[in-house]
Amino acid sequence: MKIKEIVSALEQFAPLPLQDGFDNAGLQIGLTDAEVTGALLCLDVTEAILDEAISLGFNLIIAHHPLIFKGYKSITGKDYVERCILKAIKNDLVIYAAHTNLDNAPEGVNFKIAEKIGLKNVRVLETKENALVKLVTFVPTAQAEDVRKALFNAGCGNIGNYDSCSYNLQGEGTFRAHEGTHPYCGEIGEMHTEKEIRIETILPAYKKAEAVKALLAAHPYEEPAFDIYPLQNTWAQAGAGVIGELETTETELEFLKRIKKTFEVGCLKHNKLTGREIQTVALCGGAGAFLMPLAIRNHADVFITGEIKYHDYFGHDNDILLAEIGHYESEQYTKEIFYTLIRDLFPNLEVQQTKVNTNPIKYM
Repeated sequence: MKIKEIVSALEQFAPLPLQDGFDNAGLQIGLTDAEVTGALLCLDVTEAILDEAISLGFNLIIAHHPLIFKGYKSITGKDYVERCILKAIKNDLVIYAAHTNLDNAPEGVNFKIAEKIGLKNVRVLETKENALVKLVTFVPTAQAEDVRKALFNAGCGNIGNYDSCSYNLQGEGTFRAHEGTHPYCGEIGEMHTEKEIRIETILPAYKKAEAVKALLAAHPYEEPAFDIYPLQNTWAQAGAGVIGELETTETELEFLKRIKKTFEVGCLKHNKLTGREIQTVALCGGAGAFLMPLAIRNHADVFITGEIKYHDYFGHDNDILLAEIGHYESEQYTKEIFYTLIRDLFPNLEVQQTKVNTNPIKYM
């Protein structure tokens, strides 16, 4: 199979339009028309990762953190990024990164962290805004079901844990076909009235082109009428961080000890213990301290993230327990998401999680 098939599957799960504005997720280096010889999964791309892929005979590296964030005016090997770029090109390696698009995706990075902790009723903490649109079209009654199915197959009609969602209203459409047209019904030059169904459905904005293509292919009219409206609804299934509940409460110390063990944390930082019981847990992998105010507003007992600045600890002892577990430690299980996705869709592909620990931070 070709590398582009793997890339397509990754982008179906974590669409690139979900990435944050600062990010550079997606294809980093290489040609995706090449046949894939194997996929190595990692958090960061380093020279040791490239050497591992080469020794395995794999030509695809899938990482969480992009190797390339900025533009380069020259590539001379003066730092590890440039050396990686040179080595990857020399050895025909393809490097792909799924970063904040995977963070923000439904069932993405933070859902995996919640799974490791054992949270229930997990939902997004900061939901995506201005990411949904409504599509409205008008279809002859007899073909309405076919058009609905085509739209649903293109990604329309998903609301929470429901799919195939639409609103349908009976009415009448009118039109007059001019010379040179090929009307599905009615006669050229004559006013025609057709019983139609108004179909309304919701979809992510990035799927608009795919949905319109499906609509035009399934609709019987030569010139289908349709409208697309921007929505101010939040998209509850996508966004930053998550919040959920433990099945049973734990003391602060019990909870922190379990987190330290689960994520193999060399040094877990936290604020003052106040004797609260822990049940509602908010979290965000990586540098997620920006979500701390939202965790407090949602009455979480604890907020877990990879990085918290010194001054962010002040003034919150009575609000929430803060737990800083390290950037690498918080996102290490991203590799499991990649592995499960690829193994399920491409069972014959050689795929392996890296044996290299790329964490640049060491603990004494």
